[in-house]
Amino acid sequence: MQHASDSEILAFPAPRDAAGKIRRVTTAAAIHERLHADIVSLRIPPGTALQEKRIAEDFGVSRTPVREALLRLSEGGLVDIYPQSGTVVSRVPVSAIPEAVVVRKALEGTTVETAAGIATEADIARLDVIIARQKTYAALGDASSFHEEDEVFHEAIAQIAGYPGIWTILKTVKVQIDRARRLTLPVLGRMDNVVHEHMVIRNAIAAHDVEAAREAMIHHLGAVIPDVAELRSQFPDYFC
Repeated sequence: MQHASDSEILAFPAPRDAAGKIRRVTTAAAIHERLHADIVSLRIPPGTALQEKRIAEDFGVSRTPVREALLRLSEGGLVDIYPQSGTVVSRVPVSAIPEAVVVRKALEGTTVETAAGIATEADIARLDVIIARQKTYAALGDASSFHEEDEVFHEAIAQIAGYPGIWTILKTVKVQIDRARRLTLPVLGRMDNVVHEHMVIRNAIAAHDVEAAREAMIHHLGAVIPDVAELRSQFPDYFC
């Protein structure tokens, strides 16, 4: 197989921005994005060994951009690199989740307060469309698509508030929460609970009730803590 150069743009499905426009990225960045998505979604579960040679062959590139991508994943806490031994997908650090929740509550408390103060009818309609899609995916039991719409819902609130950069920051902060939540969504009734919580947030924003919007968001974000305690006992190999 012919290898792409380390800076060449690869031909596999192009990454897109929030508006759906294709983004041009380097080979290493594209590999990082693909592996990042697979690890966070648990398509590559904790404890899985990652082989540079195999990844390079799968992508049709040299090992240099693969090594760069793995280093970035290590910096983000998603893989553990052991010199002379190899690279393994990291377990979810339970100790990191409470702090990440605190950060989310602080920042998303701000975005939802601001959104509640300035949201237009068009903004509420946008949230309604997202929630409608979530209801559909919940009915279908499609946890992966449901999670994607969950992301869209929270990002939309940040955008309505005029703080899209906050969501960019949070995507890095909450990565371990996201991995844990992928295990909670298939639990019977959990997706329906999330839809209900989103409706409470949506209604508070529509009513321009700043205090209620913040309280609803804080309650929603805090639900992950007891979930993780239960998950750790169910999936001991996934957590540390």
